[in-house]
Amino acid sequence: MNPKELIISVYKTSITKRDLKYLKPVLNSFNKIHAWSTDLEDWENILRIESFYAIEKEIIHMLNELDIACVELE
Repeated sequence: MNPKELIISVYKTSITKRDLKYLKPVLNSFNKIHAWSTDLEDWENILRIESFYAIEKEIIHMLNELDIACVELE
């Protein structure tokens, strides 16, 4: 895989607006993330991650450690 290729991963989560208060600094400080966004209006509470690295397992593990359910969508 070309390291300059942007990888976009989309996750179904249990993130709430309250969770964003402590989740924002965690995601912002994760240096492998190029950009991220959430759609909490969607019933699946979507988390979208842009990265130049394959970090899907790291994201799922990190959110699970914060008691947030997270499943990558295909």
